[in-house]
Amino acid sequence: MGLPARSHVAGPGVTASVVHVWRLLKWGRILARHGALRGIERDPNTPVPVRRLARIARFGARVPKVPRYADAFQAIGPAAIKLGQTLATRPDLVGDVATQDLLRLQDQLPPVPYATIAAAMEGSFGRPPSDLFASIEEVPVGAASIAQVHRAVTTDGRTVAVKVLRPGVEADFTRAIATYEWAAAQLEGMSVEARRLRPRLTVENFKRWTARELNFRREAASASELAESMTAEPDFMVPAIDWQRSTARVLTVEWVDGIKLSDRTALIAAGYDLPRLANTLVQAFLRQAIAEGFFHADMHQGNLFALPGNKIAAIDFGIMGRIDRRARVWLAEILYGLITGNYKRVAEIHFEAGYVPSHHNVAEFATALRAVGEPMRGLPVKDMSIGMMLDGLFSITRDFDMVTQPHLLLLQKTMVMVEGVATGLDPDINLWESAAPFVREWIRTELGPEAAIADRLIQDVRTLAGLPDLIRRIEARYPAPGGEPPAPPLREIEVVRIGGGWRYAAVALVTALASVAATWLIVH
Repeated sequence: MGLPARSHVAGPGVTASVVHVWRLLKWGRILARHGALRGIERDPNTPVPVRRLARIARFGARVPKVPRYADAFQAIGPAAIKLGQTLATRPDLVGDVATQDLLRLQDQLPPVPYATIAAAMEGSFGRPPSDLFASIEEVPVGAASIAQVHRAVTTDGRTVAVKVLRPGVEADFTRAIATYEWAAAQLEGMSVEARRLRPRLTVENFKRWTARELNFRREAASASELAESMTAEPDFMVPAIDWQRSTARVLTVEWVDGIKLSDRTALIAAGYDLPRLANTLVQAFLRQAIAEGFFHADMHQGNLFALPGNKIAAIDFGIMGRIDRRARVWLAEILYGLITGNYKRVAEIHFEAGYVPSHHNVAEFATALRAVGEPMRGLPVKDMSIGMMLDGLFSITRDFDMVTQPHLLLLQKTMVMVEGVATGLDPDINLWESAAPFVREWIRTELGPEAAIADRLIQDVRTLAGLPDLIRRIEARYPAPGGEPPAPPLREIEVVRIGGGWRYAAVALVTALASVAATWLIVH
């Protein structure tokens, strides 16, 4: 009877593995046809079984000389596009060339027919869209991997953007992510180097980001929170949410009538101050990432618009990053240390944060950081890059056993993205120089003597305020004595251990004698 039970349990797992392998082979064939597996084949750190599969996948295919990574992910499907965007944050995993090409992914897909979109809206709202909108343009203004956007006018006359989730996209993501998880687990079991890169954690983070992005109520909440946190940056605008016309599958926001930051020619023709726009973008990102710890993590040119008055508006808040205060302090000190050339302090922070295992030498790591930072300090301003700095840091991770920090993946991706957009606006901008005053002031405010005194005062006040509650808990744990007088001290008597049944006989005898004595006391 036991054998069939084991067979019943193992069957689904074997079936799932076959399905995952089939999907991977199909996807691998697509990647191979676009030359996207060439780097995996040539990397000496790639496990032998993976290299063998890569060769099999390209058998008989006409592989282009220049790999087309982004095109390959677009051909596989929406989930692959999002995975490609995630992999663009991992040059240590996919290489610099693949990273640059994957950054091109901006979710350009053929639109879904409007009849399908209208049916999805009615199903989500529970009533016809005409009850909420006076008109909706059937041709979308943008089609992305998970949704498409239509321009509309509400029944009260406001122009809005309506973002509708593509029907069936949730099931597509569920199937794809299950295969990604399976493949990552197999990869980690193949080599120590693969485990150091932590592909399973990368997929897990991708899974969480996607779950948030597929829920438009979460996106609306993120936009609302970001708008509140950016009140100190009046030149950075977040469109207002129309909560009455938003659901988990439909998001309605204020229409942004501006020029995309990717259209440099149109920006110049409209008279925009491009260096000012670039500086505004950098300052807005720094405030989000360092001061607030909550940042827009998909700030590519297609999601950013220039508005009159040299202001910038952002859209698409599906992917957001969050960093706690302790990590933000570390990041600010690391960034400022690299800006000022204080490599010793940067190295110490890496050890304090646990980014580098303690068995390594701080001074040696500081020297490695100097090798990354100093060559950039001698370059012209326009050639000094945060992206170059991150690439240099990635190159020394293996030597110092540094594992992937999942909570920093989105930040690293966004830093490179923001610098790319800013450089497109102003080729002479330097993120180091733009960031230095903001980071210096934030460090002084957060870590200076005044901040230390303020933190101590807040901590002491909180401790004092908690004393009454602490006393009440102590009283509850140790209540005042009741009406019974304190028991007299009892003479210590040696306890004799009696084995077997004699133990229970002795306990029964003592209990009986005690009962008799208690009864006599009550009667007399």
